[in-house]
Amino acid sequence: MPDWFLSFLNWNFFLFFVLGLVCGRVGAFLVEVFSDVEKAGKNVFSFFLECQNRWGWVPCSWVFKVVRRRKTPVRPFVIELLMAVLFVLLFYFVGWKYVLLEYLIFAFSLLVVSAIDLEKMILPDSFTLSGILIGLGGALLNPETGREFWPALAGVLMGGGFLWFIALFYYALRKEEGLGGGDIKLLAWIGAVLTWRAVPFVILLSCFVGLFTGVLLMFRSKNYLQQSIPFGPYLAFSALLYIFCGEELTQLYLSLFYMHEV
Repeated sequence: MPDWFLSFLNWNFFLFFVLGLVCGRVGAFLVEVFSDVEKAGKNVFSFFLECQNRWGWVPCSWVFKVVRRRKTPVRPFVIELLMAVLFVLLFYFVGWKYVLLEYLIFAFSLLVVSAIDLEKMILPDSFTLSGILIGLGGALLNPETGREFWPALAGVLMGGGFLWFIALFYYALRKEEGLGGGDIKLLAWIGAVLTWRAVPFVILLSCFVGLFTGVLLMFRSKNYLQQSIPFGPYLAFSALLYIFCGEELTQLYLSLFYMHEV
């Protein structure tokens, strides 16, 4: 068997997979709350009971529903599985470090806000603004190198400032909003956690992925260009990819355009 497969059989990876499933269930419930605020706001506890009765009371209950050929709720299934995979990958790439805790919280929140953005076209301030504060606080308390406070603060200003300028320029040009304030806060949050070094990578990759996805979707819908496009999931995907292999991809990109003669 390959070494990477044997390493995934380690109990640590199983632990993080289960932890991801549990957190994915919590994240799926939060997405349901923000997707149906009016119903959830009447009685959160009864709404929670209703969701669990539809999904099953334990994570992975969708497996038993598939086996029994019952109707399976798609969204909680996808969120649980993605969360579990993200947690395992974070442990695999980061290891037992202080920053791992920050990245786990970061990945959890990014997946939740991405699902909300796809569903309702909003990025809740309760996630983005609190994420900026938590990111700056984590940088202030982090004893490890590479996550100091001032680079994190520069990431907030650089990330949020760049999209704010783009949104202001677009509004002056077209007299309508092109970027929502949630996207600006989300990139500022990403800068707070990953510092300013990650901001150019995240902006470039998210624009490329968004453009590529848009071209593909144009073939499915003629009115796609007239629709609002959620940009949050592209920013979230780029931020997570930066954690896994961002520095390596950046070096590869620079080597293609700035090759030095030997």
